[in-house]
This record gives sequence, C-alpha cells and structure tokens, in this order.
Amino acid sequence: MLISLENIDKHYKMGNNIVKALDNVSLMVEKGEFIAVIGQSGSGKSTLMNIIGCLDTPTCGKYLLENCMINCVKDNEISEIRNKKIGFVFQGFNLIPTLTAFENVELTLIYRKMNKHKRQKLVEQALSSVGLTSRMFHKPHELSGGQQQRVAIARAIVGSPSIILADEPCGNLDSNSGAEIMEIFHQLNKKGNTIILITHDNNSAKTADRILVMRDGKLHESCMA
Repeated sequence: MLISLENIDKHYKMGNNIVKALDNVSLMVEKGEFIAVIGQSGSGKSTLMNIIGCLDTPTCGKYLLENCMINCVKDNEISEIRNKKIGFVFQGFNLIPTLTAFENVELTLIYRKMNKHKRQKLVEQALSSVGLTSRMFHKPHELSGGQQQRVAIARAIVGSPSIILADEPCGNLDSNSGAEIMEIFHQLNKKGNTIILITHDNNSAKTADRILVMRDGKLHESCMA
C-alpha cells in the first residue's frame, strides 16, 4: 500500500470555536492509481492534500506513506521525504520569475545536492517529456499559462517521486490548455506515476480511475466514474 490514512482529523481553533477541516478521514491508495478528489471550496480537499503531501500534520489519526509512519517522523526527515517522494503541481504554477524553465526544474535536484552533469540530463528529460525542449531557457513571463504549468509538472516529476499531487492544476488555464495538461497527467500515470488530483471540475475528475468527494471535512466515494 502506497498511502494509508486512518481516522484522520484536522482541527483549527478560530476564536472560541473549533473548526473540523478533516473529520475522521480514512483513505487507501495503491501504487499507480489515478484518484480525483472533488468538493466545494472549504470542503477540506486542499487540507487533505496538505496532509498527504506532508505540508501539514493531522490533529489525530495515522498516516503511513510506503509503510513509514509519518506521524512519528522528525521535521528534518519530513522535508527529505517530501523532496524525494512527492511532486507538487499547484494552480498558480509557483515558478520563480527570475529563473528560466530549466533553472526552475533544476532547483529540486540542487536541494538533493545532485551533481551538475546528472542534474542537467534529468532536467532535459523532464522538460522534453512535457514538450518544452525548445522553451527550456525561457523565463516564466515568456511562456503561456499552459507552458508554465508544463514547467511545474516537469519540476514535480524530475526527481522521480512516488506521488504527484495536483491541486487545481487547470484552474488558471483555458479549456484547450487544461485538456493538454490533463493528457500529460494521464501519460505520466500510464508510465506508473501515482496521481492525486484535487479539482472542482467534474469533467477532469471523470477521467480518473477513482473519484472521491470531500463534503464538510468528510470523504465519500463517488458514483460519478
């Protein structure tokens, strides 16, 4: 089992009130699955992604990632797990504007202290896989929105992570660019990548192997697929 969440709660204190962002959430994800999580704004789907991505910790419950109990891991080890096992793709691209596409993707491998020659080869392969060989030395403002999101995907996959977490990856794109991005995710999935897609777009969700619905902090199986 790649991911196992068991009875996960995430609570926030707002004044005198306790808000349950996640309420007794359990989830099992097998290696190679393509899962879509849908829900309205504030339903808890981004909080779920943050827990799975080791960007946040649950208030209670158990989280196992490749049989490692994440709840018991130290902060410095969490950073290493996140860097090596999880690739992130966000709605806002999150590219550094002063760096080229190549340099944005390369940063992931610099953090791993990988030697320059190996870095260069892997970055070129990642950018080639998303169709950006001819644009790798352009800066973000010289790229379209769809191209910027391709750079973000290349950055997510360059280190060969076990999981790709995509949070509304087509939210800032037109329908054609969004369809192209979804096709890239499906090609990655066919190559063995595990994809967890957070989205409000039912059409994108319907292309996944399994659809889950977040509602008021609770996770439900969907009958949409």
